[in-house]
Amino acid sequence: MEIPPPKHHTDAFLKIVDDAKARIREITIDQYREMLQSGSAAQLIDVREDNEYAAGHARGAVHLGRGVIERDIEDVIPDKSAKLVLYCGGGFRSALAADNIQRMGYTNVLSLDGGWRAILIAGLPVE
Repeated sequence: MEIPPPKHHTDAFLKIVDDAKARIREITIDQYREMLQSGSAAQLIDVREDNEYAAGHARGAVHLGRGVIERDIEDVIPDKSAKLVLYCGGGFRSALAADNIQRMGYTNVLSLDGGWRAILIAGLPVE
């Protein structure tokens, strides 16, 4: 799959992302790869738009888009202590989503820094 170019983000958007990142835990692609290799179970959640997910996604990822994750997560993943790794295109939307679902009571939420681009660059399995 082709690696998409990084998106341009406005200062106002980056400000709210930085605010969210102050309250969440992020992991690098190397840390995620170590989790996979060690068998440390985590549910991967793709928070990108429907069309982005349909074009390709990490193997095994559940799709809960940024626009609906807060509405649907309790039905899809009722265990609020489940280990969750959220990703988007580059790690910004996943940080915002992680912040919100933590406020909903989810206690083991990680955001993948670099997101889909990092997954592709690392050569991890995709569908």
